Amino acid sequence: MSTMGARITRVITNFNLENRVHREMSKLKPRAAPRHPTSHSLPQHNTAAGCMPEEINQRNDPLLSMLKDVYVESKDPQDEEVSKVNKAEQETDRRLLKFSLPGDPYGICDVTDVPKGKLTLVEALTVLNNHKQMPKIWTTEKMAQEYSLDPNDAKALVDFFIPFDVKIIQVESAKNKQINDS
Repeated sequence: MSTMGARITRVITNFNLENRVHREMSKLKPRAAPRHPTSHSLPQHNTAAGCMPEEINQRNDPLLSMLKDVYVESKDPQDEEVSKVNKAEQETDRRLLKFSLPGDPYGICDVTDVPKGKLTLVEALTVLNNHKQMPKIWTTEKMAQEYSLDPNDAKALVDFFIPFDVKIIQVESAKNKQINDS
């Protein structure tokens, strides 16, 4: 059944094909858009035929003398980057973790130390929780000393990072709960 449908489709698409092709070929071709006036003033060079202006092949002594004064010294940038990375690794003091996640739940807890001046997420949450529960003991100065932080960073951590702020709104009385049908 499908082969019969394909045959019928082929007959319909090929019907009077030759006449349609001749009609399409005899039509006038569309003209190209006119060029912009500035492109007429530019010299037309045919590089494929080997017609090149003579100016290119002429020797320009002032340019050659300026070129002789240029001195280029290059270095491999990879060597500089590697040395910078090695120096950064050597200069960065690291400290051991105070707290970490128990049980390695995500398979990424193989971190044993962090750079001084940085905290892990678990340490940050622990510090903030300690500060919220005992603000007189866990001051920003003690946090900065205990975790090798900058005192300004410790103050900013306490001021701007508030993860455990829960507010419960109490209902004043039972009459506010009911809607009057008046």
